[in-house]
Amino acid sequence: MSHPSAGAALPSPVSARLSVGFAWVGHSLMHIVSALFLTIVLALETEWKLSYDELIRLWTLGAFMIGLGAPLAGWLGDRWSSAGMIAVFYLMTGGGAVLAGLSDGPEMLMWSLALLGLGASIYHPVGMAWMMANAENRGKAMGWLGLFGTFGVATAAVVAGSLTQWLNWRMAFIIPGVLCLVLGIALALLMMTGIVQDRHADVKPQPKPSRGDVVRAFFVLSLTMVCAGLIFNAMQIVLPKLFEARLGGWLGSGTLGVGGLVTAVYLISALPQMIGGVLADRHSLKRVYMLCLLAQIPLMAAVAVLAELPLVAAAAFVVIASQTQIPAENMLLARYTPDKHRGLAFGAKYILSFGAGPLAVQLVAWIYERTGEFTMLYLTLSALAALAFAAALLLPDDRRKAEMVAEPLPAAE
Repeated sequence: MSHPSAGAALPSPVSARLSVGFAWVGHSLMHIVSALFLTIVLALETEWKLSYDELIRLWTLGAFMIGLGAPLAGWLGDRWSSAGMIAVFYLMTGGGAVLAGLSDGPEMLMWSLALLGLGASIYHPVGMAWMMANAENRGKAMGWLGLFGTFGVATAAVVAGSLTQWLNWRMAFIIPGVLCLVLGIALALLMMTGIVQDRHADVKPQPKPSRGDVVRAFFVLSLTMVCAGLIFNAMQIVLPKLFEARLGGWLGSGTLGVGGLVTAVYLISALPQMIGGVLADRHSLKRVYMLCLLAQIPLMAAVAVLAELPLVAAAAFVVIASQTQIPAENMLLARYTPDKHRGLAFGAKYILSFGAGPLAVQLVAWIYERTGEFTMLYLTLSALAALAFAAALLLPDDRRKAEMVAEPLPAAE
């Protein structure tokens, strides 16, 4: 694939718009395709006459690859080609899904899922950096990116379940896989014809931070992102059990009511990411980030003690606050990372988030084992939010610097 030389003309507005569009759609597909197996496995229990625990273990390597591949993918996006790596993401993820659908036994399925996972690992570090470079209004574009991701998370089980029921489990892998392959080929052709080009400078340049600000932001964001990762993962792990424990009679005895309410709480968080993106475009990133962290301190404490409808409201507001902060967090990371290392920075963020997952599982298990309920867990999460807020106070003042280097160019939607 060709990419422009250092002296080539800047990519066109068409290239920028197509790049942002491929990034948005890719975020949905990454979440859909990487979660297909979690529902398809239910059909394989019957067809392959294997137990659930034997089958679900086939996803271990694929899940591991999603985290392991992220920093390397980000580094390759920085050093080689962001657009080229997104084409590889589509092709590799799609290829893995199609091969999974053609699998004749557990071993082939395991290696196919590993290929799918490695392909999926490319998206977050490269896709976010690629979109950042091509977006005019970064906050708004990050909000849309979050919306597409939430859509993917929310619909993955529905896509896999409906295709399996209407057709069969193989087509539930193959149809989304073929869609990814088609998009990967289309992006590769657009690159070869020069319609989509790599961007070696941002559409909307930003003031260069001082070395001191970069170092300070690195340490602060490392701490706040670990705290945010623990909070998000612990909340996601424990919410079904929390609702079952404190709303059991209200939701009925089955899992449908609990599952439906958890899904509703997370779907509600899609719109706040859009709001968070608009706020991040119009106001100080530091201020938006700090206010979202501050709001989570009393909300987590409220979840610790509430029950019934007030609990659902408090849990929804916690998720809303945590999702509203995401565009500001990503834009802060981009602002204090040199352009040439941005993919690697997003890869490092993804590793921090990935690493927080197992820690959150152990935290939830340890507290529940000792107390038998979740009051102490949510008080701990409230303390983590307070720690992240205190750290965020130390971030450089981005509003003042941005105003000193105001853009003379007209804004475009």
